[in-house]
Amino acid sequence: MSGSNAALNTGYVDASDRLLSVDNLHVHFPIRKGVIFHKTVGQVKAVDGVSFDIYRGETLGLVGESGCGKTTIGRCLLKLEAPTGGRVEFEGQDIVSLDAEGAFKYRRQVQAVFQDPYSSLNPRMSVGDIIAEPLVIHEKKTTFVERAQRVKELLNICGLPTNLADRYPHEMSGGQRQRVGIARALALRPEFIVCDEAVSALDVSIQAQIIRLLEDLRDEFGLTYLFIGHDLSVVRHLCHRVAVMYLGKLVELGECDAIFQDPKHPYTQALLTAVPVPDPVKERARSHEYIGGEVPSPSNPPSGCVFHPRCRLAENICKTQIPMPRDFPGERKVACHLC
Repeated sequence: MSGSNAALNTGYVDASDRLLSVDNLHVHFPIRKGVIFHKTVGQVKAVDGVSFDIYRGETLGLVGESGCGKTTIGRCLLKLEAPTGGRVEFEGQDIVSLDAEGAFKYRRQVQAVFQDPYSSLNPRMSVGDIIAEPLVIHEKKTTFVERAQRVKELLNICGLPTNLADRYPHEMSGGQRQRVGIARALALRPEFIVCDEAVSALDVSIQAQIIRLLEDLRDEFGLTYLFIGHDLSVVRHLCHRVAVMYLGKLVELGECDAIFQDPKHPYTQALLTAVPVPDPVKERARSHEYIGGEVPSPSNPPSGCVFHPRCRLAENICKTQIPMPRDFPGERKVACHLC
């Protein structure tokens, strides 16, 4: 692999079990100027040289501040966004170069659960029609009766009564709507699901139920997840490995427990100190590391390490040289000159 983050991979399992590989991914959006927006005056570097692998049966957590490029990566894996550079391979096949027919087949294997259950479901369609829609598009030979039976199975699998098939999204709670979204994602029996902030819009008690459902489905059907989130307590509970992003780059990648117990990168350390401790006595006694300054613009990222303007450890080398990933015990990689 190539690029500043090209080696940010860990051996969660044997390499033969690699399901998806992202190699030096770049997604740059043009900044246009003028009345008719013909002149390109710059680029927003939403994702800038990101590499990682996802293995069968695992959940990889992708975390970082808002605007760091997490959702853009998810959209690239779903082929909803075209990268400007790099490769994305699914089962060894480059999905970036797929033609229309290949993309159609690919989307059977890769599905998504979106953040907002209130806007991700068509209000004019019944729950049964919403769940059956992927079958109508991808399995045209199925009969109405077969689709109705599959809808009932999916409602049962996701913990919903079958009589909800005739109802509409506005008649259900947020948690029920998100279960419908999960049922829709399962309709085609995919191998890989992108969960983009899938529980952030829900109450805490409902979050726990959805997380438990995602875990059960992963174990029962052998699913693989990319879980995009900002709630680190949820990520720690659900994920096997964690990738930490800052301003379009991966800064740390490794097994979940190792990163939460001993974060190496200064940005990861600051993120984890922001997670509250349930015990109020311990919470008052522990120290917090606050990140000073503002997040730089992705249209004009800092030279060298993109985190150096806000890093408490930054030295001259951080301002001029992009840090290459360094190996740490436990097959962890950290992109930092000073760690």
